[in-house]
Amino acid sequence: MSVVIGCSTAESSETVQKDSQRPILVQGPMPIEAEEFAERLENVKEEKSGTFEFYIGTVDNYPVIVAKTGKGMENTAAATAVAIERYNPIAIINQGTSGGHDPNLHVFDIVLGKRSVNIGSLKTADRDENEGIKPTEWKPMDLMASEGSAGEDPNAENIRYYKGDMDLLAAANAVKEKYKKGKIVEGTIGSADVWNNEVDRIKWFHNKYGTSVEEMETASAAQISKAYDVPFLGIRILSNNKVNGGEYNPTTASANQEYVYEVVKKYVSTLPSK
Repeated sequence: MSVVIGCSTAESSETVQKDSQRPILVQGPMPIEAEEFAERLENVKEEKSGTFEFYIGTVDNYPVIVAKTGKGMENTAAATAVAIERYNPIAIINQGTSGGHDPNLHVFDIVLGKRSVNIGSLKTADRDENEGIKPTEWKPMDLMASEGSAGEDPNAENIRYYKGDMDLLAAANAVKEKYKKGKIVEGTIGSADVWNNEVDRIKWFHNKYGTSVEEMETASAAQISKAYDVPFLGIRILSNNKVNGGEYNPTTASANQEYVYEVVKKYVSTLPSK
């Protein structure tokens, strides 16, 4: 991949925005989750905005941008908003590694985010001093329920799920047979700025929220994509699974990008030609 380093100016980003083909945005949090996909792009240049890096190129002559967002909900939400404002993507795929919640899933299995959910948006029970801490009594807190206080609005005590785009899901399912390293299933991706290592807590989320995996980005990207009405899909590979003893394997990040590349090519083939 030959890379041209570009400055983060309005003039450089307008080139993408004015093109009659709106780009597909592929997000990855860390270098191992983004840069291999970026290496597959053709005619690449790089732009930066803040700490976010955008690799702008093509796949099958269609514009595709790989965004290295950084880890976590805040980084990802900001990077998503910046990318939408700068590049006007036609669709967004957030992809990377994750930890398993479903005991039937194993390392190298991939979850297509039929829905995603913020599992860090929680309200504790009312307990006085010396009454202890009871995490299993915590309630979900829907920050999008109203413009009032999420802590006081009874309508906010619901689980907010963000649905994956059906056309992106269809493209992902259409190329499943190309992936040979594990199975691919539709499921629920849970996201939060929390790293859960307590197996009982993981099982609690799996039972209460229906989570298949957990990570730190997808739900925030889904929330911002929904705010801008941009089609979105999360695709996450299991790099470990504590509930069934699946040990961490960093090469899963590469395997997921290989699969997501096939998804992007399939999705491009469904778009109207220029």
